[in-house]
Amino acid sequence: MTDQYHVIRKMTVEDWPAVRTIFEEGIATGNATFETKAPSWEEWDAGHLKESRLVATDSEKIIGWAALSRVSGWCVYAGVAEVSVYVSTGERGRGIGKRLLQALIPESEQSGIWTLQAGIFPENEPSITLHRKCGFRQIGRREKLGQMDGQWRDVLLFERRSTVAGVG
Repeated sequence: MTDQYHVIRKMTVEDWPAVRTIFEEGIATGNATFETKAPSWEEWDAGHLKESRLVATDSEKIIGWAALSRVSGWCVYAGVAEVSVYVSTGERGRGIGKRLLQALIPESEQSGIWTLQAGIFPENEPSITLHRKCGFRQIGRREKLGQMDGQWRDVLLFERRSTVAGVG
């Protein structure tokens, strides 16, 4: 998927240094994840589905990424995946996250995923807006789910059902 400035393509192992840097920028905001440091490539690779990993590039560098991870090892949840979308600090607010998520949805459906879910901190308004624009709906709020820096944090739960899989 391309426009005159950006290309959305499959992520490769060679992309990891840039993907890791963008993940670290997200961690630094304090509103993107409970993670406090980026994992190694091996840890990240083991935790994410191989089929649905995308990067957004401009003419020179990677400026965002999106990937899916399993929510459970139980076979009944084989079609349910957690969404991660991260955009480089200097590129936020330019529609890159939306393009990544819009590309990730059909990728996930082709891989047999029928439900995408996202856990988002209530303070992360740009991510909430992005997911709503891409057809996600808020289905709950998990109160005091975990602590960061001694503060309890709530997480909003969003989901999107595939219309292709007949459950939407």
